[in-house]
Amino acid sequence: MHSLDIKNLTVETGGKRVASGISLSIKGGEIHILMGPNGSGKSSLLNGLLGHPRYKVSGFISFDDKDITELPTEKRAALGIFLSMQHVPEISGVSMLSFIHRAYSGIIGKNISILEFSKTISERADKFGIPKEFLSRQVNSGFSGGEKKQAEILQLLALRPNFALLDEIDSGVDVDSLHKVFTAIEALKKEGVGFLLITHYPNILKKITPDFVHVMKDGKIVKSGGKDLAEEIAEKGFEGEENS
Repeated sequence: MHSLDIKNLTVETGGKRVASGISLSIKGGEIHILMGPNGSGKSSLLNGLLGHPRYKVSGFISFDDKDITELPTEKRAALGIFLSMQHVPEISGVSMLSFIHRAYSGIIGKNISILEFSKTISERADKFGIPKEFLSRQVNSGFSGGEKKQAEILQLLALRPNFALLDEIDSGVDVDSLHKVFTAIEALKKEGVGFLLITHYPNILKKITPDFVHVMKDGKIVKSGGKDLAEEIAEKGFEGEENS
């Protein structure tokens, strides 16, 4: 089983420290939820984990006990670490099919037939109720909020990474899209994918059962626990959470 380990990680951007002393260990097939108020450093942490050039990190990030702290983003992606950003970019002139096919070919290290790939991913999309018509559309161009999140899940289903870091995958999503998103996440978990999900909403527990819940405030993880912690936050809010 794969593992992604983060030890005493500090993230800086624009000359400002936005996360410090972060330690997490995520195993394949686990779902970790990272919660916290706006501005607590959650998105910055994910950007640091994927090696965004605007984010400077110190500390230790390892994949299967291999130090990847200094690896460029594309090499981390090639290891099977996937990031879905809160605000995904639109890429005009590039179809979803071409985009995902190119990414998949890069990960496996060889170019497979795009027709064969299209058939496989279309079947995968059908299974989870995601419109396969997305594949012929330009990447995120003209997509609604719910469609963008479904498109991110379509990429996950196609690429089958080892770990998926999802930034507010449940934000601004209609009920139908949300059901498709979390049905796919549960299926991928059973296939051994490990997840770190950022959310503001304790109501996420109505859709998914996490293995671990972490609360982040002022750039630090101040409390960790199980689903009971998310239920406590739903009742009392983030105020008063401290290290346990």
